[in-house]
Amino acid sequence: MLKTLINALKVKEIRNKILFTLGVLLVYRLGAQISVPGVNAGAIAGLSKGGLVPLFDTVSGGGLAQYSIFSMGVSPYITAQIVVQLLQMDIVPKFVEWSKQGEVGRRKLNQWTRYLTIFLGFFQAIGITAGFQALSQNGLLTSAPTAMTYVQIGIILTGGTMLLTWMGEQITDKGIGNGVSMIIFAGIIARLPSGFYSLINDNLLRGETSDHIKGAFFLLALIVLILIVVTFVTWVQQANYKIPIQYTRRVAATGSESYLPLKINVAGVIPVIFASSFIVTPQTILMGLQSKFQDAGWYQTLSNIFNMQTTVGTIIYTVLIVVFTFFYAFVQVNPEKVAENLTKQGSYIIGVWPGKETEKYLSALLIRLSTVGALFLGLVALMPQLAANIWGLPQSIGLGGTSLLIVVMTAIELVRQLNGLLMKREYVGFIQGDLTKD
Repeated sequence: MLKTLINALKVKEIRNKILFTLGVLLVYRLGAQISVPGVNAGAIAGLSKGGLVPLFDTVSGGGLAQYSIFSMGVSPYITAQIVVQLLQMDIVPKFVEWSKQGEVGRRKLNQWTRYLTIFLGFFQAIGITAGFQALSQNGLLTSAPTAMTYVQIGIILTGGTMLLTWMGEQITDKGIGNGVSMIIFAGIIARLPSGFYSLINDNLLRGETSDHIKGAFFLLALIVLILIVVTFVTWVQQANYKIPIQYTRRVAATGSESYLPLKINVAGVIPVIFASSFIVTPQTILMGLQSKFQDAGWYQTLSNIFNMQTTVGTIIYTVLIVVFTFFYAFVQVNPEKVAENLTKQGSYIIGVWPGKETEKYLSALLIRLSTVGALFLGLVALMPQLAANIWGLPQSIGLGGTSLLIVVMTAIELVRQLNGLLMKREYVGFIQGDLTKD
C-alpha cells in the first residue's frame, strides 16, 4: 500500500487528485469542529453513552458530540439513496424509466435523491434537536426552545449535510475514491487517537498495579484481534469467483476464452453504511417523542429494539446488513444487463445458454455469493457489539466492528483505484511510445 501511494505521488495528475481529496477532507474536519450557533454543545456531553450519539458519531466523525454544522454527516443522503433505489424496483415507473436511460437518467435520479435528502435531513435535524432538548438536564439550547429555534437549527444542519454531499460528489469526480465513503472514512480515522487514548487511560493509567497488568493483557489481546480481523476482511474483500467465458468469435487481445470475475462480497462496504444510517431514522423519531411518551409501553419496546446497546438492537442492525447485502449485490451486478452485454459481445458462459438461462444462472450465483458476503459482514459487525453488550466493554468497542469494516474496505478500494490509475498511465505511455516509433 505504501509503495502504491509513493508511486502515485510521483505522477502529477494522480498527486493533484490526492491533494484535492485531502483538501476537501480538511475542510470537512474543520467544519466538524464548528458548533451550531445558539446551541450549548456541552449539554449533550453526558449523553455520549446513549445508543444514538456513538452511532451518529461513527458516520459523522464526532460531529454530533460537538453538535457541529456537520452533526448529521451524510446519513440523510445515504438514506435517500436507499429509498430512491428501492423505488426503481418497479415501484415508481418514472424512476424505472430513468434507470435505463444511462447518464441522463442517472442525473435525474441524483437530483431527486438530493431533494429527498433535504426533506429527510430537515426532519432528522429537528428530531435530534428536540430529543436532546428533552434529554439534557441543563437544556440543549441557549435560548427558549421555540418552533422558530428548531427551524433555524434544522436549516443549518440540513445545509451542512447538503454541503457534505456536494463535497463528496466533488471527491468522486475530481479526487480519489468514492466521496461519501471517503468522508465517513476520514471521520473514523480522525477519532482513532482519542479512542486509543481512552482505552489506554481506562486500562493502564487507572487503578492498582494488578489492574494495570490486566489492562495491558486486554490491550494486547485487542491489538491481536484487530490484526486478525483486518487480515480476514482484506482476504475476503479481495477474493473473486471467476466465471469462464467463451467467445463465439475471436476478439482482439482477449483470446477465445476469458473470465468474468465476481467478488465474494459483491456489495462491499455499502451495506454497513446503509444499515448504520437506516437505523438512525427510528431513533431520531423516538428522541423527538421522548418528552411525551417516554413512560409508555410501546415507546419502551421500540427504544429497546432500535438501541444499539441492547442485544435485540444489535440483531436488528445485523439483519439490516444482511438484507442490504443481498439488495445492493443485485444493484451492483444486474444479471439481466450482464446477460444482455455478453450476448452483444458475442460471448457466453461455458455450459449455460445465452439470454434468460444466463440471467437465471447469474441470479442464483449472486444469491450464493451474497450469502457468504452477508454472513461475513454480519459476523464482523455483530461480534464486537455483542462483546460490548455481554461483557460491558465500552460502546466504542461495540461499534468498532462497523468502523473497522468501513476503514479497511474503503482503504482497499482506494488502493485498487490508485493501482488502476497507475496502470492506465503505463498503458497510455506504452501506446504513445509505439505511435512515436511508427
